[in-house]
Amino acid sequence: MSWEKDINELRKREKLAEKMGGEEKLKRQKDNNRLNVRERINLLFDKNSFHEFGKIAGKAQYNENGELENFTPSNFIMGKGKINGKDVVVGGDDFTVRGGAADASIAQKQIMAEQLANEFRLPLIRLIEGTGGGGSVKSLDMDARTYIPGNPGWNWVIENLSTIPVIALALGPVAGLGAARAVTSHFSIMVEKISQMFVAGPPVVKRVGEDLTKEELGGSEIHSKNGAIDIVVKSEEEAIETAKSILSYLPSSVYELPPREKNKDDPNRKDEWLISAIPKDRRKVYKSRKIIETIFDKSSFLEFGKNSGQSVIAGLARLDGWPVGVLASDPYFYGGGWTADASNKVTRFVDIAETFHLPVIHLVDNPGFVIGLEAEKQGTIRHGARALTAVYQATVPWCSVILRKVFGVAGAAHMNASRVHYRFAWPSGDWGSLPMEGGIEAAFKSDLEKSDNPEKLLKDIEDRMEAVRSPFRTAESFLAEEIIDPRDTRKLLCDFANLAAPLRTAGKTSFGLRP
Repeated sequence: MSWEKDINELRKREKLAEKMGGEEKLKRQKDNNRLNVRERINLLFDKNSFHEFGKIAGKAQYNENGELENFTPSNFIMGKGKINGKDVVVGGDDFTVRGGAADASIAQKQIMAEQLANEFRLPLIRLIEGTGGGGSVKSLDMDARTYIPGNPGWNWVIENLSTIPVIALALGPVAGLGAARAVTSHFSIMVEKISQMFVAGPPVVKRVGEDLTKEELGGSEIHSKNGAIDIVVKSEEEAIETAKSILSYLPSSVYELPPREKNKDDPNRKDEWLISAIPKDRRKVYKSRKIIETIFDKSSFLEFGKNSGQSVIAGLARLDGWPVGVLASDPYFYGGGWTADASNKVTRFVDIAETFHLPVIHLVDNPGFVIGLEAEKQGTIRHGARALTAVYQATVPWCSVILRKVFGVAGAAHMNASRVHYRFAWPSGDWGSLPMEGGIEAAFKSDLEKSDNPEKLLKDIEDRMEAVRSPFRTAESFLAEEIIDPRDTRKLLCDFANLAAPLRTAGKTSFGLRP
């Protein structure tokens, strides 16, 4: 007796599964300049390391003799493999089978991907295309009934946000549940001109009076600016490489610590140009990203959310090989002031850093919350207070470097004031409850009105206050703990990273990512 016949049947079904939606659908996928899900998985994992679960799950048709006559595989592929030697779980939609719609899906596969990653404490990568197992009118017709909506297994999706790294790649048109899966992640990626994301696609939206193309309705430019998507790339290959790179900064789960990489960049390196990086004229701007690239390990900065909340820069980087979170101001937008969008970006950044035990480096140039009617309409103070709260709730090691402005409530969010003030200030530091520009005339209005020469008096007051605002005056009272030569910044931050490394504690934190 042998089970060879049964194994042959198994191999037959596996080969049928590998045909996915068939030659015509695979050709259509290629003609649309998109990879199919199995090609994506091959690019994602180390060679020959992928192990698929539920490969032969799908819908089968049998003849009168009980023999398999036709087989349509499930449009969701899941399994685990190795990325740079580390185990990672993947769940990918197969758009060639019913466009990823519900009538070809088997919900248990998607649920198992989330649960497997959670219980075995492995990172999860979602390759999303189509509705991601969401609704389909055709399935309602086939079932001859409707249903009350529910998202089976969504509890695992939520739980994973505080347990394992979750990276979502939108790799084509993504709608409904697929869109929800994309944004309910720690890092989401779209591909220019290839990916679109919407609650409902153009045919449905047209019924309410808006006739738009997929790109007009939900292209990457829209969702990178509104903050729904974190990173936009130019190709699927770049999207997959970006996902791999993100994982290199993070632990496999919150029960581990972010791994250190071998550092080839001298921690004592000094770049002379930093001495003049900040213009003497406070009205002039400078390029924060150039400073970031100089201070951190070479080529280690990985930015996310670049096109949203643009007065704030957020990302991951390394110092002497240690992964850290990077928060910085960009004076090219609102002078670095926090808008409602920028505040939300700060909150998201803090949640990620706290969840994965990443020490934070904050490069500060913040004149406060953005003011004016539009700022009030946006509810800036509510979103800003939420960001301030996130900063004060964070327990990871935190170091701030004050590059220039620190004013008002938003400026106070540069770190938790009740923790040890591990911070440095550059000589360009400028701080207070509010900027002196514009405030002097209001503060000395009565004196100026009584003066015989208000212009001269105003000039005298401005000169006097200019001396008062000197960072050295603040340092005299130990209200600025240390003013440093900008060229020493990298050395001091690498020292901080080494001090912080043993303070990191594995395990769940008091809060995870707030999607």
